Amino acid sequence: MAEGDTVDHDEQPIAQHDDGLDRTERTFVSHLRELRSRIMAALLSVLVVLLVLVPFANDLYLWLADPLLRHMSDTGATMIATEVASPFLAPFKLALFVAVFISAPYIFYQVWAFVAPGLYRNEQQLALPVLVSSTALFYFGIAFAYYIVFPLMFGFFSATAPSGVAVMTDISKYLDFVLKLFFAFGVAFEVPVATYLAVRTGMTTRKTLVAKRPYVIVAAFVVGMLLTPPDIISQILLAVPVWLLFELGLILCGLYIQDSEES
Repeated sequence: MAEGDTVDHDEQPIAQHDDGLDRTERTFVSHLRELRSRIMAALLSVLVVLLVLVPFANDLYLWLADPLLRHMSDTGATMIATEVASPFLAPFKLALFVAVFISAPYIFYQVWAFVAPGLYRNEQQLALPVLVSSTALFYFGIAFAYYIVFPLMFGFFSATAPSGVAVMTDISKYLDFVLKLFFAFGVAFEVPVATYLAVRTGMTTRKTLVAKRPYVIVAAFVVGMLLTPPDIISQILLAVPVWLLFELGLILCGLYIQDSEES
């Protein structure tokens, strides 16, 4: 009996250790299953929106090309397709982009629902407003590019074209050009969020950023030069909003972050 008791005591910690490993493994597997289900839900939302948009893909492309076509109509120029599949692929690619654009709030909700349970309460209070505001600012950046930048930029291009030169833009290259600018302006409009997070997380302070304002302004124009076509109008139309949004970020830091929190 004594020997048997000794064996039981020796095996008990091993059994408890195995139970702990099993629980950890079950938790890991459950997280993987939840991640898979949320990824599938996000992809399904994009697919559903895409199926709705596909019949209107050509109309979407005409809407996207309207800022350019308005200026081309004055000279009688038209858009062309230099590849056999471009008349189908370009509108379909645009429909896919718009589907992701429309589904973005639901996709971000799935990300939030997966990450939120692992965050502390104060982290949740910070993450949710940042997620919502960054999404809204990205949308505002795209809207600013379409309604403000494109008409001015394409008007400038048309006005400076040499006489006798027929402007014939390829539909695929135009789409790639526009999507790059959408992305550039969408990211540029995230400056207030980036400024606020930099101060809130202690990477820097508001006073330091205020002192380095001249460098930020120069950097804004450098970014405008790198991310936009080589014309002064589009560069200014990106650099000035970046500067103003940086100032907005400083104002938000002054309103919501105390000096004691910065230090």
